[in-house]
Amino acid sequence: MRKRSQRVRAALAVVSAVLLGVAGCDGGDGSAPAPDGTRAHAPRPPLWDRSPDSVAAVGDSITRGFDACTVLSDCPEVSWATGDDAGVDSLAVRLLGAAGAAAHSWNHAVTGARMADLPEQMEQAAAHEPELVTVMVGANDACRSSASAMTSVSAFRTDFEEALGTLRSTLPKTQVYVASVPNLKRLWSEGRTNPLGKQVWKLGICPSMLSDADDLTSTAMLRRDSVQQRVVAYNKVLREVCAKDRRCRFDDDAVYDYRFGTDQLSHWDWFHPSKDGQARLAEIAYRRITARNP
Repeated sequence: MRKRSQRVRAALAVVSAVLLGVAGCDGGDGSAPAPDGTRAHAPRPPLWDRSPDSVAAVGDSITRGFDACTVLSDCPEVSWATGDDAGVDSLAVRLLGAAGAAAHSWNHAVTGARMADLPEQMEQAAAHEPELVTVMVGANDACRSSASAMTSVSAFRTDFEEALGTLRSTLPKTQVYVASVPNLKRLWSEGRTNPLGKQVWKLGICPSMLSDADDLTSTAMLRRDSVQQRVVAYNKVLREVCAKDRRCRFDDDAVYDYRFGTDQLSHWDWFHPSKDGQARLAEIAYRRITARNP
């Protein structure tokens, strides 16, 4: 009789365990659990807003519109990011309209800036509490007095991470668009077809790539290749660091890959973008920022 009672208690314990297991795995209302991969989730708001209502720009002379209007001068009104020139149709104008861009966009780029200058610029941009910050910087890190003077890849990475960290310390939800560094070797191959351009380059424009433009010796070509490889490495850093931030979009090398010609280059220095080149940069950025998926 005692053994029978023990068997009954053991059976009841098994049944209880089964029932408790079912109760713990159902949908919470007594219904059977949904198969894996089919459970309903409440929709979450998208992380990326394709229509931000304010824009701040950081970067270098390209974003300042340098040499696009007059020689050796900034021309922010034609900036691809925040300008108000109708022929450029800047990113800010495309996103906010002309009136909105005038009131809610800010340009903190500085001609000659390198990646090391970006944290300070980012701090200035963050003071406006923009919903979007655009970044275009890196050409001056490669355009040095010589190839050996270029910013190291590790320093470039450290400074970019610091710049994003500066923004995130005060604005964790602000979106960031990062443009790739332009193809400097293509710039050399396009600009060297113009005799005036080569004369201007002799004044010291991007000597690591553009000095002795007609020198096609193996030494000169190796120098240009090393600069180009550094630009590729910089873009890899931009991609990797941006990918770690859920509210950052890299342009997927769209600026680097753009097949620009002399019409997109300033006819003052055959290096910086012309108004037409600025318009192409605005178009690339707008497509990337308003894309449904990165």
